[in-house]
Order: sequence, then structure tokens, then C-alpha cells
Amino acid sequence: MWQSYIKHFKNYLRLERSLSGNSVEAYVRDVEKLEEYLELAKIDLPPAKMNEEHLTGFLKYLSELGLAAHSQARMLSGIKAFFKYLLLENEITEDPTELLESPRLPRKLPDVLSYEEIETMLSAIDHSTPEGTRNRAIIEVLYSSGLRVSELTGLQLTHCYFDIGFLRILGKGDKVRLVPIGKEAIKYTQIYLEHVRSEIAAAKDAEDIVFLNRRGGQLSRVMIFLMIKDIVEKAGIHKTVSPHTFRHSFATHLIEGGASLRAVQEMLGHESITTTEIYTHLDRDYLRQVITEFHPRG
Repeated sequence: MWQSYIKHFKNYLRLERSLSGNSVEAYVRDVEKLEEYLELAKIDLPPAKMNEEHLTGFLKYLSELGLAAHSQARMLSGIKAFFKYLLLENEITEDPTELLESPRLPRKLPDVLSYEEIETMLSAIDHSTPEGTRNRAIIEVLYSSGLRVSELTGLQLTHCYFDIGFLRILGKGDKVRLVPIGKEAIKYTQIYLEHVRSEIAAAKDAEDIVFLNRRGGQLSRVMIFLMIKDIVEKAGIHKTVSPHTFRHSFATHLIEGGASLRAVQEMLGHESITTTEIYTHLDRDYLRQVITEFHPRG
């Protein structure tokens, strides 16, 4: 139902507005994300029947996924362009986006890092030390798999399936999910395990924990925060960066790269605030493909 509208919208952007190929694809991708959301939410409506409430639900869904505020605003710009086009073509009589504003987020989200800033942070780590080797692996895993800090500190050796590229994560509410892990994160974690962790006598309650402190104990959340703060300062990045920043960066970079909303939702371990029916199991081969295709370090 939507594809015909999207096709003509694409021609309009290219021929009448003379936008660049990249801009055209970005606008089209925004509308396709809206269509995808409607399918997941089981809202079977043509563009002419859309109203402000439907679009507000879409924006709330994006914020629940962790998409950065500026990315939501950019996507909303594409949606507004689409409905203005429909208005010009007399396909609709009222623009449902006219009074639409990005929803207020329930809390201030941390800044999202660009891929270049993440690379700068990684370069600022001293890889000649055992702690540096460990910290490189930690940053890679946080960004590669979008883990919460508690999921990172509690990650177990027996839950790392590097041969198939997955981690078994125990998330909020003791819900278990399989999360893909990128090849760079696997590489640096294996270096850490082989050259650093193998030399540490693990404490009795941390024998199966991946990332350990010098005394062989499990890392605390505070230690991860302080480690990241130190790396950010050394990298000369002037943003408020926490472990959760990497989770938001993970989601933002995947979605902006074209990854499926449902796949990102599954990897984050979120249940939608809009509808619980959206949360469905995905084939793990597909999730692995999403990381490989859309993640900068996949």
C-alpha cells in the first residue's frame, strides 16, 4: 500500500526538488521506517488515514529504542517532507505533521558518539599495559553489542560463543537474550583473555567472569565509569560519556545505517512502550547479518 506512494515521493525528490542521491535515500529510508513501525504495531492504514497520534507513537518508539534526539529530529524532517508532498499532490487534505514535535524524553540521554570519536577513544588507550588491553576489549564489546553496564560486568566466559559470534546476556527482569558481537570486539576480547586474564588468579566468585580487576574480582559499575571518563579525557572529547553512551551510539548507528527497528529492539532487550506485540523472537542468523551489514565495526 505504501510502496507506490514512496516510489512517487522518491521521483519527486529527485526530479522536482533536485536533491542529491544521498539525500533522496535518507528521506525515503525515513518513510520506510515509519511504514515498518506501522506493520510491527499492526496499524493497517494508508498515508491518507495517518494522524498526529500515530506519528507521535512512532517517535516514542524511536526514543524507547535509544535513538538520539537529533536523529529523531532528522527522521521527523523526512516524515514531514513526505506528508508535505502528499499535500501538494492532493493525496491528503490536512498535514498530520503540522503541529508535531519530537516527544520530550523522560530523562536526558547521554550524548551519542560519532564513529570518528569512538575511533579516537580507542586510539587513546595504552595497549602496552594489561589494563589497557582489557579496557580496549571492554569498549569494543560495549559498542559492538549495545550492552548495559551491568550486563558487561556480569558477562560470563561460558556465555561467550565467539565461534558463532554471539553473547548470551542476562538482562533486566532476568530475561535472557542472544546478542551478536562484531569481529573487532571478538578479536580484542580474545587478545585480553589469552594475554591478560589467563595470568590473573580469579576470585572464587568471579571464576566465570570475563572482565576482572587486578585482584581477580569482578569489575564494578563505578570502575567502568571511571575508566571511560579517563579515556574520554585523554582523547580530548568534550562530551558527557558514560557506558550507556555506547549503548545509544550502538542503536543510533545501526538505525541510521538502515538496520531494522525490530532487530535493534531485540538486541537491546527492550519491550516497546507502544505495544508488547512488537517484541518478537528473531532468527539469530538474521541478527548476526544485521551487525555485519550495518555496524561500523561489525
